[in-house]
Amino acid sequence: MNAENEKLWYVVNTYSGHELNVKEKLEARTESMGMQDYIFRVIVPETTEVEVKDGVKKEKVKKMFPGYVLVEMIMTDEAWYIVRNTPGVTGFIGSSGKGAKPTPLLPQEIDRILANMGMSRVDVDTELAIGDNVNIIDGPFNGMSGKIDSIDLENNRLTIIIDLFGQETSVDVETYQVSKI
Repeated sequence: MNAENEKLWYVVNTYSGHELNVKEKLEARTESMGMQDYIFRVIVPETTEVEVKDGVKKEKVKKMFPGYVLVEMIMTDEAWYIVRNTPGVTGFIGSSGKGAKPTPLLPQEIDRILANMGMSRVDVDTELAIGDNVNIIDGPFNGMSGKIDSIDLENNRLTIIIDLFGQETSVDVETYQVSKI
């Protein structure tokens, strides 16, 4: 599969403080222009930090990368144009400008960011089902493949049946640790 029709993650630069606004506008534009087959998830990477102030614990949501939004998309001319011209977007990271297509994030880069947010590059709701064959791409069973036995959406975990020394063995992995075959 070449990058022309592959679903990859890109980093979009926005005006600082406008990340959520850009996310909403881009999702609305994707819907109104019928681009759901090219522009998928739009994420503002955030983490929750616990602060103790005057002896009181407070949870505070902080942006991991202020001024940036992650977009999962298939990089076509039309999809690029729609994202690039969304109000609040200043450009793509990894593009030399002059209409050049940007470089996508590497799988290990996006996996790390999404894992910090309790998410996965694989959209579990739409891309994985019990009985699907997957490759394990991280952790102690890296390089092995197996079949999904159960899916725990709440905790982003999967139970995979693998062949371990000729014996069917079930292993528990996080969703970011697999890729669909």
